[in-house]
Amino acid sequence: MDISNCKHLRFFGLHSKSLVCKCVALVIIALVLRAVFLPTFYSLGGIGNKNLFAFDNGLSMLNREFSIEKAKFLEVPQIIWGLNNQKIAFARACLTARMLNRTLLMPSLSASLFYKEVDLLQPISFDKVFQFEKFNSLCKGFVQLARYSEVSNGSDVFKLQKGSGRRWTVKRDLDQLRQFRNNPYDGYEIVQIVGKNPFLWHDHWPVKDYARVFKCLVWVEEISREADKIVSKIREFGSKEILKVGLSQNVIDSVPYVSVHMRIEKDWTIHCKKLEQRLNISEICSSKEEIMERVGNIVGLKTPAVIYLAVADTLLEDNSILTGWDEGLLPFEKKKLGVIEIYKKHPYLIQSAIDYEVCLRSDVFVGNSFSTFSSLVVLDRTQKMIKIGARNLCGMEAKWPSYSYNLRGESKGPRPWVTNMSDRNLQAISYGSNHISCELSS
Repeated sequence: MDISNCKHLRFFGLHSKSLVCKCVALVIIALVLRAVFLPTFYSLGGIGNKNLFAFDNGLSMLNREFSIEKAKFLEVPQIIWGLNNQKIAFARACLTARMLNRTLLMPSLSASLFYKEVDLLQPISFDKVFQFEKFNSLCKGFVQLARYSEVSNGSDVFKLQKGSGRRWTVKRDLDQLRQFRNNPYDGYEIVQIVGKNPFLWHDHWPVKDYARVFKCLVWVEEISREADKIVSKIREFGSKEILKVGLSQNVIDSVPYVSVHMRIEKDWTIHCKKLEQRLNISEICSSKEEIMERVGNIVGLKTPAVIYLAVADTLLEDNSILTGWDEGLLPFEKKKLGVIEIYKKHPYLIQSAIDYEVCLRSDVFVGNSFSTFSSLVVLDRTQKMIKIGARNLCGMEAKWPSYSYNLRGESKGPRPWVTNMSDRNLQAISYGSNHISCELSS
């Protein structure tokens, strides 16, 4: 039927008896109403009137349909303290952003170790330590990072003050986060959390969620190259020492390299003694002699073996860490390896990252179960074995065995150690534990 016969629909009075005419009229009326009222809703929702979030909610769905919903971000305070405290704080910030359905704005890390004197902190950009694009690629669909250049309106910010003190319980903290997923807070482009370092925030996530974020953290190429140099030096110097005793090349090629995270520096000694008093336990601090004895008693460790001592040289007061080791154990530290200058040209954070990678790559790792550094190295090594489907995770039969020297194991050696991936939070890794084992829970 010719639409012109509808006589202009009698100015939408719908007097025409034709079904086609009536349908056309309804379509035209719908278009007119959309043109008149929809821009009004957009303008109302865009002026920050928080009483109109009912409109914004509907529009949000419409925007998603047309893929034009504005991005929403989470901003956190500068992340501070040691390398692995910063990794945990970063992961906690990512998981908080995930809970709030937001993208984390790339945070500032701290290149220096100072934490009491805020003015002495040396900020360093996340992408100077870890690969930004690689992180987003590996963590796509779980958590994401954004640069500040992606923010469209820097003034559309709501500041979220984190609670503190004993009355600020885990439940209250979780309730606050859940509240901020909804209107009116959901309408802001940026939610900015102010207050304490994310490491000190309450923990609401299982170890597996943290591990998923850690797997996305890939060092920048410069850190990986520096670690390559150190590992190469360790194997080279070990080979030279072993050649001196007349062993064959076949034996040299099979010599294990053991990294020992030797926590005997002055800052650690003060910290661990206070911790032992507070927790009323005596398995946190270890003397140089105890570490040497337990490493020497690792069941199944073949000798000769190269021992790399990962220690904070600037905080070390004992210059005799290379003496007193059992026969067949060949100890090296940065100075003896001739790599001290490689470390010196970098700030503290990068030095720690290089040492972390050197420990991670070792055939055997021995650390302290109350050290965050050691705990995260063990987590990474546990993840590597799970990834390849390794059956044996304990002892020298494992692909990448780890031990804790502060806890006594079999034959006066260190206790075998893997991360319990079923833990419901990161407490044991963040603050240490003497309840470790080599039994993997999943």
